[in-house]
Amino acid sequence: MTTEEAKSIIIEKFGTDDQTAQMIIEKAQIGGEITDEFPLDQWLNLRFLPNCILIDERGYSEMCVDALRIVTSTAATDYGGSRQRDLGQLWADMTRGYLGEFGLAIFLRDKFQIDVKLGHEKGKLADFLPMDVHKIKRVGDLDWRDPLIKVSIKTTKFNGIWLDIPNDQFNHSDIHVQVKVDTGRDHLFAFFKQLSVFKDKVLKRGEDIGSLTKQESSELYDSLPVFRPILAYICGYVNVNDHFFELPYRGKKGRKNFTITSWNGAIRSGDLQRIKEIEGVNGTIKFEGIGKFAHDNGYLFNSGSLNWNDSGLNVLLSRL
Repeated sequence: MTTEEAKSIIIEKFGTDDQTAQMIIEKAQIGGEITDEFPLDQWLNLRFLPNCILIDERGYSEMCVDALRIVTSTAATDYGGSRQRDLGQLWADMTRGYLGEFGLAIFLRDKFQIDVKLGHEKGKLADFLPMDVHKIKRVGDLDWRDPLIKVSIKTTKFNGIWLDIPNDQFNHSDIHVQVKVDTGRDHLFAFFKQLSVFKDKVLKRGEDIGSLTKQESSELYDSLPVFRPILAYICGYVNVNDHFFELPYRGKKGRKNFTITSWNGAIRSGDLQRIKEIEGVNGTIKFEGIGKFAHDNGYLFNSGSLNWNDSGLNVLLSRL
């Protein structure tokens, strides 16, 4: 199967544009999901397509409102850092995270007949970090119950190839799931356009006060992104009870620097220095696609190292 053939299938099935389909395939290759042993056609038909769902406008609305409920009571700094985000960016980021969780909820219902309630209420951060699935039941059952294991859901954009779990978060959950969502920088704007917030409010106000002519208003409206269903890809999961080796990396050495392309387990302070010594690197150590992380203590996985097949997931879900 050629890349063009795979792109055509993704575009036809999910309504993505050509650039997004190309990026999805490229990142799957860079992340190690597509390899010589597991080529493009197998990845597409066995891993990618069966593990994708679309989130419609109603689902987006639910997650957007859920995020709005708690955004004003959430710390504005990036987790593990000090960079301040304004309220609009924080809202958009939280909505993206919730979309990943909602995508997994749809996936579990459609594929495994499991209904879940997500933890989208106000509360202490420590109460929610270990467990994103707060209640479960079988489809058709009346009574909800607490899950027997803690499921943590990590949402990333499609251009991300790493599942990064900083500090001691890893051992606070039983399963860590990575969900990739097709939300760029403009998903909230596209949603507002869908609701006519710009046409009926913002742009109309610009016309009323003389800041915009009708033609300028129309051209500006046409330039805004159009809302479309959000593609969510259940990329894979990590079971905390799996066995992990020390320094579980692979990479490629350049003339001076070394790029880590794969990691599957714990990362500790001093590991990169040890790799420099092992590989005889005089330059810098960097991670494929991101350069470096904001921390050097936690657990790290490239998308190609994640578990993803139904047999393993069925075993875990039987414990849920």
